[in-house]
Amino acid sequence: MHHSRIVGTGTYLPERSVSNDELVKEHGLDSSDTWIRERTGIARRRIAAPNETTSDMATAASKKALKMAGIRPEDVDMIVIGTVTPDMPFPSAAVLVQAKLGATHAACFDVSAACAGSIYALAVGDSFIKSGYASTVLVIGAEMLTRIVDWKDRNTAVLFGDGAGAMVLVPESREGHGLLSTHLHTDGTQAHILNIPAGGSARPFSAEVLASGDQYVKMNGREVYRTAVRVLEQCSREALERNGLRVQDVTHVIAHQANLRILEGVMKRLEIPLEKCHLNIEEVGNTSSASVPLTLDQANRKGALKDGDLILMMAIGGGMAWGSALVRW
Repeated sequence: MHHSRIVGTGTYLPERSVSNDELVKEHGLDSSDTWIRERTGIARRRIAAPNETTSDMATAASKKALKMAGIRPEDVDMIVIGTVTPDMPFPSAAVLVQAKLGATHAACFDVSAACAGSIYALAVGDSFIKSGYASTVLVIGAEMLTRIVDWKDRNTAVLFGDGAGAMVLVPESREGHGLLSTHLHTDGTQAHILNIPAGGSARPFSAEVLASGDQYVKMNGREVYRTAVRVLEQCSREALERNGLRVQDVTHVIAHQANLRILEGVMKRLEIPLEKCHLNIEEVGNTSSASVPLTLDQANRKGALKDGDLILMMAIGGGMAWGSALVRW
């Protein structure tokens, strides 16, 4: 049984960059640049053009990842996308990406775990490689959360940005290298603290739903923060303990950029210097399931990731769903 190895990474960010001041002015929010920065660490976010789709962004990021890996689309065995904002309810965004890439031999499907989607998709791709079912898996996180936020709700409208990140997985032959382990967790009793209440089978779209605004993201920020700091520490320690490693062994942290205050809290509890955590939330905001692969690609293309480095990944999203992964680069 082989571990999987990340041999290619790629990112796509929409062209339009919107500052806090621009966002507040455009939507008449009762907020300010100072208020947003102090609570979230966000200064700007990318917003997709009206004619862009989630599968467009995912395809663009995938092309860059495949080019880095030196792998042709037709040689991809599987495409797994973490997203809660597919182009349409069905088919999956992965199906549309397959067609746009020309990945004619790939089995394709989406994974829904909100902001933890890319960690869940990574675990799925890794499992298929370990089983021998696939030898090349394209793992993507792609979100357009700006299409599902209430622009009058300052607690959520200021957080999210659009983007996509991709990773190419192949079997790792070197002992002790590659994706060492993944760890996934869920607490469905907390589904109410971060969700979209309507638009599904429980409350289909109706005039009443549209009037209530329940087709948009709703969040209890205080409870999300409290849960995130606690469980991200726990699953990070779980990953290290599973592999007989210590927090001092971690070279890089690639974490979901949900909120700078959450990241600061987790790093403090883990006793890992914040300098080891690669940050981009100031410029791109919370890109949900795109955050981990996007951040990984930015670190990779800067040349920050060296052979043998130990990379701790973590993410949490609505569900509540969270997870971690440990990679020996």
